[in-house]
Amino acid sequence: PPPPPAKPAARQFVVYFDWDRSDLTAEARSVVTQAANYAKSGAPTRVLIVGYTDTSGSPAYNLGLSNRRSRTVADALVAQGVNGGVIALDGKGETNLAKPTADGVREPLNRRATIDINF
Repeated sequence: PPPPPAKPAARQFVVYFDWDRSDLTAEARSVVTQAANYAKSGAPTRVLIVGYTDTSGSPAYNLGLSNRRSRTVADALVAQGVNGGVIALDGKGETNLAKPTADGVREPLNRRATIDINF
C-alpha cells in the first residue's frame, strides 16, 4: 500500500493586539482564520496559544492581560472549527519580549499571542 500522507509541518502564527486590549483587530482576525484553516488541514495534536504584553502597566496586570489575549484567540479558533480539546493556553505577561525594551514602554511588537500548531 502507498505510504500514509505526510503530516503538515508544525507552524507558528502571530496575532498582534492594540495597546491594553485583548479583542481582535481585523488584521488579527485574518491571522486567526489562517491559523484555523491550517489546523483543520490535518489533525493537530496540540495547539499552544501564548499571550504576551508590552512593558507598560504592572507585571500583575500584564499577566492577566496576556491570559485574556490567549483566551480570545482560543475562543476564535474554536468558533472556526478547531478542536478545543487540543488547545492549551498560557500567558507570559511582559516576559519573553519580541522586541526588548525598558520597563514602561508601549511596543506594538510585544503585544501579541503566538499560535503554535503541531501535528
